Amino acid sequence: MRIDVLTLFPDMFEGVFGSSILGKAREKGIVRLHAVNFRSYANNKHNTVDDYPYGGGGGMVLKPEPLFAAVEDLLDEGGAKPRIVLMCPQGEPYTQRKAEELSREEHLVFVCGHYEGYDERIREHLVTDELSIGDYVLTGGELPAMVVIDSIVRLLPGSLGNELSAVTDSFSTGLLEHPHYTRPAVFRGWEVPEVLLSGHHANVEAWRREQSLMRTLKRRPELLETAELTAKEREWLKRLAAEEAGDNG
Repeated sequence: MRIDVLTLFPDMFEGVFGSSILGKAREKGIVRLHAVNFRSYANNKHNTVDDYPYGGGGGMVLKPEPLFAAVEDLLDEGGAKPRIVLMCPQGEPYTQRKAEELSREEHLVFVCGHYEGYDERIREHLVTDELSIGDYVLTGGELPAMVVIDSIVRLLPGSLGNELSAVTDSFSTGLLEHPHYTRPAVFRGWEVPEVLLSGHHANVEAWRREQSLMRTLKRRPELLETAELTAKEREWLKRLAAEEAGDNG
């Protein structure tokens, strides 16, 4: 995969792209990561990339020319057009499903804005996706882009030491992940659940599934509406929710 980031602050990405899973994936050739300063594509002597909004108002707006020119310069001749992702508070809420979808692409371009906003023609005629990592506003799109890129690269084959890790992550199954334990078996009097020490793989998987369902019911019950559940699991969850409601009442 190739990932390009259009930003006014490419130095922000140096540590992120060179460390941890991203750094290892880059070294292995699994992903090519580049941060490009789109100020170098400004078409004026002062290299300005923003201007005052038509109609007045506070703040500055990113001009279309530098971003269009930067994206066009990144396109491979004869290659398929990349997904061009605009990081924006108004965008589609980012999810694990979206990460899985984007991880299947060969080329992604992320656009990181600053100032008051983007010229609307960037949204209408340049980008293919608009993404938001939450209902809050940051100083720019760089940190959200890092979050999204990290979640995508870890899904690429060979990025993680254990390929099953990404498959069983929270949200990958539509549910929150089950609890984890490691050595020692007893710590300050707190014991690891006996089933995990039994060596009985079927019982362990059944316990993990049950715990995942219980945790999702307690912390993110809305996820259960779209999760793939058996009729038996739905009935069990209904009884569990009723019992919990009775205890709280």
